[in-house]
Amino acid sequence: MQLDLIGAVVLTAISALVGGVYVYFLRWSVARRMAMAAAGIAWFALVATCGATGVFDAVGGAGPAGVGVAVLIPFAMLTVATTRAGAMREAASAIPVPVLIGLHATRLLGLFFLLLYSSGRLPAPFAPVAGWGDVLIGLTAVPVAYLASVRAPAWRTIALVWNTLGLLDLVVAIALGVVSSLGGPIGFATSSVDSSVMTALPWILIQCFNVPLLLHLHVLMFQRLRRREPAIAPVIA
Repeated sequence: MQLDLIGAVVLTAISALVGGVYVYFLRWSVARRMAMAAAGIAWFALVATCGATGVFDAVGGAGPAGVGVAVLIPFAMLTVATTRAGAMREAASAIPVPVLIGLHATRLLGLFFLLLYSSGRLPAPFAPVAGWGDVLIGLTAVPVAYLASVRAPAWRTIALVWNTLGLLDLVVAIALGVVSSLGGPIGFATSSVDSSVMTALPWILIQCFNVPLLLHLHVLMFQRLRRREPAIAPVIA
């Protein structure tokens, strides 16, 4: 379908943008950043392969449980690496807070949830909640990033509230996606509409690549806000 083709192009570009910016701002040597970029490309290729081969299909594949594992493992690996003292934590601490926030402008891709819902390919409440939630966070990301960059009054409180809402939006969307799939624990899915389209290309790129990375960015934001660091880290010679 035309929407799938557009989605494939946009999601590939967004994945490259978010991953590329993340790696670019790491306080590492060029060689180490290139190695990190290669790992990200391998992760992207693995997700794409799983989507193309039906690994997470609800009937013949791993189903909702497999998707959950595919979301949690990369998120946990990134988060543990950047919360424990070590090279990765130091490298990630160089990413400016406005960048961490601004990258969430890519969540305007929530429009795809709404388009898939309007075409009868995704169910409610999953698609409308996930779609409008992402659009809201995406629209407010740049203004909040600007407030952080100029250190406006109460910018830290605003960023904390925004970050909390953004994280909750992703968590709720994941939960609704699981229960809206065939074989889900509650069964919002119907015989005609479920969330199985999200386990195939190109839409699997949202939940198994972009969502873990965006969740990780929220965790980094909480770390930075808790330490009361400046919005923009000082340059280290």
